[in-house]
Amino acid sequence: MATASFNMQSVFAGGLTTRKINTNKLSFAGNFSNFKRTYPVGVRCMAEGDPMKDESAPSTSASQPLPKSSSPAPPPPPRKPKVSTKFSDLLAFSGPAPERINGRLAMVGFVAALAVELSKGENVFAQISDGGVSWFLGTTAILTLASLVPLFKGITAESKSDGIMTSDAELWNGRFAMLGLVALAFTEFVKGGTLV
Repeated sequence: MATASFNMQSVFAGGLTTRKINTNKLSFAGNFSNFKRTYPVGVRCMAEGDPMKDESAPSTSASQPLPKSSSPAPPPPPRKPKVSTKFSDLLAFSGPAPERINGRLAMVGFVAALAVELSKGENVFAQISDGGVSWFLGTTAILTLASLVPLFKGITAESKSDGIMTSDAELWNGRFAMLGLVALAFTEFVKGGTLV
């Protein structure tokens, strides 16, 4: 293994030459002190579809012309991985639905909580106890269904994102809204009243 490694290093360090390897400096299981050999080193690079014509004689020149083919085959178009539309895959922990749905609900909830707080002067806990649960359940059902319908059809959010409205921006906005909603509720709990 060390000999092969040294041969490859010698190819990169000094080009295609013949080198003598001193095996006294290498550690082997046996004693190879009298074993000195000249190794011709060559590198051959072949395309994947071309058969190798001469395996016995290694190439010693890097400037050999390549054989020209009549028409090179174009590479196949890249395949898109098929998106799973199974309910268990969509709602899996690392699936596409949970973080998007929670982020969308948090964005709506954070804006709604601040709007009601500014208009009525109620904190988040008062909003929840004053009929907020029914609004929460209705919004949750509508946004969950609206988010799952395209996923069941195999349409991803990444395929529809362009310009400033990207799927990554939506994820980050949803994450910040989740943190903002928790921070708003915690601040109002500690303060004992509304934030504003």
